[in-house]
Amino acid sequence: MDSAGQDINLNSPNKGLLSDSMTDVPVDTGVEEEIVTLRQVLAAKERHCGELKRRLGLSTLGELKQNLSRSWHDVQVSSAYKKTQETLSQAGQKTSAALSTVGSAISRKLGDMRNSATFKSFEDRVGTIKSKVVGDRENGSDNLPSSAGSGDKPLSDPAPF
Repeated sequence: MDSAGQDINLNSPNKGLLSDSMTDVPVDTGVEEEIVTLRQVLAAKERHCGELKRRLGLSTLGELKQNLSRSWHDVQVSSAYKKTQETLSQAGQKTSAALSTVGSAISRKLGDMRNSATFKSFEDRVGTIKSKVVGDRENGSDNLPSSAGSGDKPLSDPAPF
């Protein structure tokens, strides 16, 4: 069989298979021209495909979004994802229960502390100070109580920030 007259059929079940007698046959310029022609046809078909996609409103970004969406769906239905999701859900429930228990314990301790003698004494002192500050303001004086040794002089305005 002459390689120059050989028809390259891409749908042939024997494509790419050369007989031992053909391995030493030099490449003909006709074959090279046919390769160039096939490349041109392929490029034209790719351009046509691109034009069809453009007319249909399919963009590279749209295809990327669709591929990512499909990939994410595949991940979500995988057994590894489901197992991880279940484990994290259980961990979240246990963490929530633990935090609830800790919150209850802290609330209980704060309640105990508020009922303690030390806290009541502190609360009384703060109340006394508050009544002095608020009492002065209610009497028409916006000045804080003066510190020892300053007399009745009003406090100077602080420097602006």
